[in-house]
Amino acid sequence: MRIRLNSVLIHAFVTSLFTLGPAWAADTPKPEPKDPAMEQAQAAIDRQDWAGAQNVLRGAVAGTPQNADYHNLYAYSMRKGAKPSMDLVFRHYNEALRLDPRHRGAHEYIGEAYLMSGNLAKAKEHLAQLDNLCTFGCAEYTELKREVAAYEQQHAKK
Repeated sequence: MRIRLNSVLIHAFVTSLFTLGPAWAADTPKPEPKDPAMEQAQAAIDRQDWAGAQNVLRGAVAGTPQNADYHNLYAYSMRKGAKPSMDLVFRHYNEALRLDPRHRGAHEYIGEAYLMSGNLAKAKEHLAQLDNLCTFGCAEYTELKREVAAYEQQHAKK
């Protein structure tokens, strides 16, 4: 009887594995479709080819103006490039945040842009936004906090 009960339990367990398999597969997230513009821009950014990234992202923003990621990386590539037009940089970061107010990357990067412009108070506003968005912390909050602290140390009144 004991052997029979064990074999019934094993059979039930094995059968449940096969019947639950498709349910688990349905819960598995599908990979995001590749975005050629983002891949090209990211490759240019990785090479620190700011002009190349700007060219790709300028076209991406023109073709899909409702994409917050395009605006964010376009502003980033301009900010990192030679002689950035900070008005244009802020315009695109603000557009990214208008489209997606919870865009952590845009909050981090606009905070860094404010530090470049000498506006510590605005950088701290975006740091506070990240603190609210990142319940258990996030890389964007950590990085902007580090940049704010470095700025404060560098500009401390002696």
